Amino acid sequence: MSPQRGPVLPYKIVAGVIPVRKKWLVASAKMAGSTFAPEDAKVYENFRDVVDLRPAFSAIVVGAPIGYRDHLSDPPRGADVAARKLLGRRAMTIRRPPTRDTIGRGSATADDHLDAISAMILPVILEVAGEMSGYRQRVVYEGSPELSFYFLNAEVPLQWSKKREEGRRERRELLESKVPGIDRVINAKITGVSEHHLLDAAALLMTSRRVQTRAAKRIPRDAEWDSEGIRMEYVY
Repeated sequence: MSPQRGPVLPYKIVAGVIPVRKKWLVASAKMAGSTFAPEDAKVYENFRDVVDLRPAFSAIVVGAPIGYRDHLSDPPRGADVAARKLLGRRAMTIRRPPTRDTIGRGSATADDHLDAISAMILPVILEVAGEMSGYRQRVVYEGSPELSFYFLNAEVPLQWSKKREEGRRERRELLESKVPGIDRVINAKITGVSEHHLLDAAALLMTSRRVQTRAAKRIPRDAEWDSEGIRMEYVY
């Protein structure tokens, strides 16, 4: 049996994590029984800082792809297909992840056919890819803020984009109605972090709570693994 790392705490800590301008926004909460206590949102320089933090997180849901097809000619990940089907009018928020060809090269070219946002955040995707292993997936899961909001909204896709004031208000009202104390996350004032970033991180935090209580849903229903043994799925 491996030794316990650090003290045994009377609570678990869970987190929703999203990339923001090549850094990582973390929304966390302590859980003990039925108590769920969000903490102040924080920014970390790199993904390793997040996964190696002590006391350690019991569940992390990150808004970045985990698990990749090898080549552009391969079929899309089943997780992405299933997520787009659920999200309907919000399906465009599920972007095609880079392939292992791209990740191995460490940069994107026009032949990779990445959308502008995926190309822009490729450095943080590479960070996640470098940290992930089958063992890590006991704690670190891929999520989508849009899927998290879908669940909070009684499994109905949201009406508005988060880039619109109506969309941010829609998301804020959902979170405030479901999570006492979430204002510590969504009202945070952090340089370089926008309101929609905070809303996304808060939504993933709620999914991490469901992961910790084993109530989260997973797609696709039939699990898929990539060529390096990494599970390709969303939790929500």
